[in-house]
Amino acid sequence: MPIVKYPRATEPLWHEWDRKAQKCGLRHTVYAVNGDQYTGEWLDNLKHGKGTQVWKRTRAIYSGDWKFGKRDGYGSYSTLDPVTKEYKKVYTGWWKNDKKCGYGVTFYPGGERYEGEWSDGLRNGWGRMYYWDGSIYEGQWVEDRPGGQGMLRLPNENRYEGGWKDGKKHGPGKFFYLDKGQLFEGTWAAGIPKCGILVDFGRVEAPAPTQYPIPKV
Repeated sequence: MPIVKYPRATEPLWHEWDRKAQKCGLRHTVYAVNGDQYTGEWLDNLKHGKGTQVWKRTRAIYSGDWKFGKRDGYGSYSTLDPVTKEYKKVYTGWWKNDKKCGYGVTFYPGGERYEGEWSDGLRNGWGRMYYWDGSIYEGQWVEDRPGGQGMLRLPNENRYEGGWKDGKKHGPGKFFYLDKGQLFEGTWAAGIPKCGILVDFGRVEAPAPTQYPIPKV
């Protein structure tokens, strides 16, 4: 009786090459086709764990946590200054699904700075913003703008405390004119005071009080 021999099934070589190419665990620097480079941990061929990414086109750097190929967790993002050729920190804080989410600090051009909460890449929740002119806003934010309750302190120490909407004074609020020793309490709409009462407040300590006090009604 003749013996039939079947050829042994062999696995294509590319299967083995593909398994070896799969990235999992800590790896040395891996370069993408566009020149971007990543050094850190992998899982199932995706950036996962601790790692540092450098973008070739912008030379920006992110160093921190990754989750399934996206920035997720705590990390810092820095950009290269074209003049000084030094890296400047842009954001340090928490990320989720490749966007700023949670508490973090952002440094803007011109010396402005925001410290507070983020959601989906936008300022949302409580936060404090330091503006280039010396003004400081502290309070609630909605979709990257002051919204809710907050206080704006001006460089001359005058300040507004009250409601905000779409980045403008809106609703009941108080404006302290500490330089003149007066207080305006009323209602705002889209940044414009609509009605209220103006009274003397701290007139004795004011550096530039009005010539005459406001008579009491």
